[in-house]
Amino acid sequence: MYEYIHILDGREKEVIIGRFGLDNKKERTQREIAKELGISRSYVSRIEKRALMKLFHEFYKQSQKGKK
Repeated sequence: MYEYIHILDGREKEVIIGRFGLDNKKERTQREIAKELGISRSYVSRIEKRALMKLFHEFYKQSQKGKK
């Protein structure tokens, strides 16, 4: 995941790093992240979903390059 995190914008990075504990800290809930960022939990959910899709598409794109 670290290999592709650069494709995310700032807020997407914050959410993904917080949700999955990529900063070597404890994983946080959407509610905790929402409170820290001053946004709703549902908005955190949408940001997380969008970021994960970006990461998946980038991973898939790179894996297809390797097959050629």
